[in-house]
Amino acid sequence: MRYALIHYHEITLKKGNRAYFLQRLVKNLQCGMKGTGAGPIERPEGRLLLALPDRVDVAEVQARLVRTFGVANFSIVRWVPLAMERLAEAVTDAVKPLRVTSFRIAAKRANKRFPLTSTQINVELGTLVQNVTGARVDLDRAELTLYVEVLDKGFLFSMDRAAGPGGLPAGISGRVVCLLSGGLDSPVAAYRMMKRGAHVVFVHFHSHPFVSRASQEKARELAELLTQYQYAARLFLVPFGEVQREVVLSVPPPLRVVIYRRLMVRIAEACARSVRAHALVTGEALGQVASQTLANMTAIDAIAKMPILRPLVGMDKEEIVHQAQAIGTYDISIQPDQDCCQLFTPKHPATKSTLKELEAAEAKLNIAALVAMAKERAKEVRYTFPK
Repeated sequence: MRYALIHYHEITLKKGNRAYFLQRLVKNLQCGMKGTGAGPIERPEGRLLLALPDRVDVAEVQARLVRTFGVANFSIVRWVPLAMERLAEAVTDAVKPLRVTSFRIAAKRANKRFPLTSTQINVELGTLVQNVTGARVDLDRAELTLYVEVLDKGFLFSMDRAAGPGGLPAGISGRVVCLLSGGLDSPVAAYRMMKRGAHVVFVHFHSHPFVSRASQEKARELAELLTQYQYAARLFLVPFGEVQREVVLSVPPPLRVVIYRRLMVRIAEACARSVRAHALVTGEALGQVASQTLANMTAIDAIAKMPILRPLVGMDKEEIVHQAQAIGTYDISIQPDQDCCQLFTPKHPATKSTLKELEAAEAKLNIAALVAMAKERAKEVRYTFPK
């Protein structure tokens, strides 16, 4: 029988909450594996075993495990009865067809009642592999690593190990609302919050019909892709063009961008309250554009009733691009569009706006009516994974 052997790391540090975190990881795995044909999940001694019957598409299972937060690493393993001669047979069958020049054995003995220590298993299997393949032992840069785990009911044996995303199981840390622009930054910010166990609800501000629907389509694609990491998601598409037009009629050009941001925060908070979220998330990085200076961030935070989390605040663009490529959002984010930030935007926005001047400018607007109008006209889209 084949299994996916799944190791978790950070969950083991949670002590009193460990059982709850592990239960959530198992639930997420069960949800994420729907449609693959994978079998039940067992929990032997600090690891998880996902049964993989012959009908299972192993490549698809591996692809989904790579996206499962809480998984430190995993491997596709074979179960072998708890007898060294049976393990020797399995190892011989596995390595005989291979052409390798170096190898190492990595044995781990969870079953302390087994008579051989990990070192003794390494030596015995190492001698066997040397005799079969003629390869040399290399503990640092081996071409092949054979992993053996000794459990109560048998050995688990594999020749590969893949890294999972780590982090905490999706949904364990409560709900947040992410302002999803369609650019590179905010999808990465959402991903990083998901990795810390937050369930992310998306809010996208668009300026249709003043511009095309391109930004909305990008937001839909990004939300659908990111749903693969948390299995369900909601996207609010908020019309913002009319709000911007009211701002243009009353607010001096240098202050408009920060006023837009303050209004977005108010509208996003209204959406957050409707879904019982606890915080907002943005893709802002300090100093990246004029509106993302420390002074302007402070001015934006001043009107927030909820915490505003900025997981990218200390990252540079190269780091953000690299992570966008790694999680699959890059190709969508770089598609050209006309987002609301490009509409009615001054050439030289203020980089150090003050609360006094912002409050004076907002006094000319009916803030409550603008927020209520935008929230009322928002459309909601829901996603699930697997579909």
